[in-house]
Amino acid sequence: MEPRPKGRNSRLERSIARAVRRRRIFPYLAGATFVLALLAGLVMTIIDEKDFPNFGLAVWWAIVTLATVGYGDVVPTTVLGRIVGSAVIILGVTFLAFLTATVTSYFVSSDQKQAKERELADREAADEELHELLKRLEKRLSAIESKLD
Repeated sequence: MEPRPKGRNSRLERSIARAVRRRRIFPYLAGATFVLALLAGLVMTIIDEKDFPNFGLAVWWAIVTLATVGYGDVVPTTVLGRIVGSAVIILGVTFLAFLTATVTSYFVSSDQKQAKERELADREAADEELHELLKRLEKRLSAIESKLD
């Protein structure tokens, strides 16, 4: 498969890249999780009608499974249902890991920004203090030079 030339990315790819740059990935993760829950629910109603007789119950199971809660009130018993369930579990853990990393990254970058702002303010205050000291020294030096003349 040939790589796409630059400038021909899809609108979705561009908006995801922009979201990552701006650290606004949470809505995409939440949306992807919601869509995945709907798809998993739909698949389960199709392949395991006995355990998932309606779409609402299947979506409930998918949300509980994706969130890694696993109440156990509804479980797949067919082989195909368990395979889909395993995939949903893995995707749920992956999405939670990404979500945790995103939130953690936000807090860390926020703390780093505040630390940089404090450091800059401290540096500016120290520079101002040094500037005032240099002015006083310059005046003393001028006074000494005038006395020597």
